[in-house]
Formats: sequence, structure tokens, C-alpha cells
Amino acid sequence: MQRFSFIHVLAWATACFLILPILVVIPISVTPERYLSLPTNSMSFGHYANLVGDARWSKSILDSLIVASGATVLSTALGTAFAVGAWRLGVPLARRLRLLMLAPIIVPPIVHAIAFYRAWAVVGLLDSYLGLVLIHAMKGLPFVVLTVAASLANLDHRLEQAARSLGATPGQAMRWVVLPQVATGVVSGAAFAFITSWDETIVALFVTSRRVVTLPRRIWEGLADNIDPAIAALGTLMVLITVAAVVINTLRTQRRTA
Repeated sequence: MQRFSFIHVLAWATACFLILPILVVIPISVTPERYLSLPTNSMSFGHYANLVGDARWSKSILDSLIVASGATVLSTALGTAFAVGAWRLGVPLARRLRLLMLAPIIVPPIVHAIAFYRAWAVVGLLDSYLGLVLIHAMKGLPFVVLTVAASLANLDHRLEQAARSLGATPGQAMRWVVLPQVATGVVSGAAFAFITSWDETIVALFVTSRRVVTLPRRIWEGLADNIDPAIAALGTLMVLITVAAVVINTLRTQRRTA
């Protein structure tokens, strides 16, 4: 019993050690000062208003949403198609190609940045939404392939064959039999792809300039030039959104298992 209690205390201590530094941004976000500091005599929510009222922050949020949404759609479609194709083939070549798809998360981001900067300068995609969407889609593709492949590992090939034998076309068998079975993997991969795009900084610093300024790039510039407390306000909102998503997902899971 003592050992069980010690493990729980150690687990909570570890969780607090990891979470408490993140929670520091919450009081900083309500400081009335124009620099990062803890509030003393008063609090202000003006930095939250700046996220909407300041054109620089609002444009960066919109740019990140546009790029992340486009990259998520593209990487989810391509990653799901590749994973299903490799699952249907089931040959050693397909497994080798699946390993090759992991290259974007193995190669250091600075290598991607330099390579794409040179390539996009030639084809004219520097500082463009399309150029950044393509790069972020490439970086999110491995996560979609991994999650969908994991879902397909438990799917029996004979289910699709049975649908085809009953008159279903390949497209109908895909929509009615395969995709419903791997929907969880597709959604999980899409979530990972969106987060990867939303959080990407290094490549954006190389291939974007004035026209496209994503949120991580804006934060980077804010930390380099003038430490704006709006960064803490943005961090607080992202923490709250993450906690809300986790709570909603937990409640939905409990309702399904109840």
C-alpha cells in the first residue's frame, strides 16, 4: 500500500513539475505593463484585445489557419490514399515505401528549410500560401500514414473482398467498408498534421517574408524584437483550448464506454 501511495505522489509531483511552468503564462497575460511581468497592483485584459484589434496578430492567426487547414486537407487525403494502397499491396516494397514516408520527421527541419528555400526560389513559390501549404503537407504526411496504417493493421482484407463480391465498386467498397473502419486513424492523423503545421517555425522563417506571416513566425519576431505580453495571452488561449479539447474527448469516451 505504501508503495502504491508513493507511486501516486511521484506521478503527481512529476505532473506538477511539467505543468506549472506552463501555467506561469496565465498571470503574465493579464499584466497591465507593455513587457513580460507579473501583475502587481492591477490586472488588464488589454493584451487579449490586441490579439483581435492588432492587425498584425489577427493576420498571423488567419494566415496560420489558412495554411494549417490547407496542409491538413492535403496531407490527410494523400496519407490516407498511400496507407490504403500499401495495405492493399501488402508486399515488401510497400513496407519499404512506408518507411520512406517517415523521412520528413527524421530529417532535421533546417535541412528542409534550406532545400525548400532553394527549390521555391526557382519555381517562384517563396512567400506564398501555396508554397507553405505544400511544405506543411509534406511534414504532416508521415503522421497520417502512421495512424491510418495502424488502423488498417486490424482490418481484414476479406471484408473489402466480400463487398466487391456483392457488387460494390472499388470506390463504394472504399467508402462503405474501409474508410468507416479507419475513421479514427484518419481523424487522429489529421489532428497531428494540423498541430504540426500550426506549430512549425523553422521552415516558415526561410520561405516566408512579408505576405505570409504565420503565428509562430510572428511570435518569433515578437520575442526577438520586443517581448510583447500578447504572446502570453495567446499561450493562455492555446492552453485553455487544449484543456477543453481533452476534457470534451474524455467525456465523449466515458459516454461511449458507459
